[in-house]
Amino acid sequence: MSPTEAYQPDRSLKGKIRRRLVRLAHRRPLERAPEAPMVSFTFDDAPLSAAQAGAALLEARGVRGAFYVSAGLAGTEGPMGRYAGAEDYAALARAGHEIACHTFTHLDCGRASGAQAKADATRNLAVLAQWGTGTVTSFAYPYGDVAAGPKQALAPSYATLRALHHGVITAGTDLNQTPAVGIEGADGEAVASRWLDEALARKAWLILYTHDVRETPSPWGCTPEALARLIDRALDGGAEIVTPAQGAKRLGLRP
Repeated sequence: MSPTEAYQPDRSLKGKIRRRLVRLAHRRPLERAPEAPMVSFTFDDAPLSAAQAGAALLEARGVRGAFYVSAGLAGTEGPMGRYAGAEDYAALARAGHEIACHTFTHLDCGRASGAQAKADATRNLAVLAQWGTGTVTSFAYPYGDVAAGPKQALAPSYATLRALHHGVITAGTDLNQTPAVGIEGADGEAVASRWLDEALARKAWLILYTHDVRETPSPWGCTPEALARLIDRALDGGAEIVTPAQGAKRLGLRP
């Protein structure tokens, strides 16, 4: 499936059972909770608007974000606008942002074998290395879906592997399928704000994600104003804004 198409989850009984069971398989529970609240601002597929407007909003506040890159999309057009290119990702890395793995072809890990997912991610890492984007220790499943095979095959290579089910990261959270909350859609900012309150209250780690960042965003993106308000709310609430790699380091995690 191409990311230029609207994602359609497998709604069959088999697909529903798989998604339920995979949450119980190949788990790697976080041993200790964060000592203070942390928030990560991340951008999936890394559209050019995120690499420009999203990064600028974070940098203006002295913090950095993470960009989950599918190198095979670089420089092409998609439903979220144009994707950033190799030179954009290299510049983000030089500025201190994290470049993370999202597979080369934006592979649906819910419908792939472990070998297919591993090969596609390895190809992505090789291209990112050629671009000079730094060491990659974080992964996000494209479309947020994963089957048991890819989850097992990819887990040894990354400190965290991110999914899309809502929640915060604390003691016992599965690091091979961490929760995240989207800043997307009409109620994206409100939903993210509620989970931000939860993270602050529980001293937990919240990973937020979006795609494009522009005045008229796609259904998967947000406006610059919404993103800025959430960054400011996190800082004002006393949370440390970290990239996923920084958050993992705070908790003593490594691949």
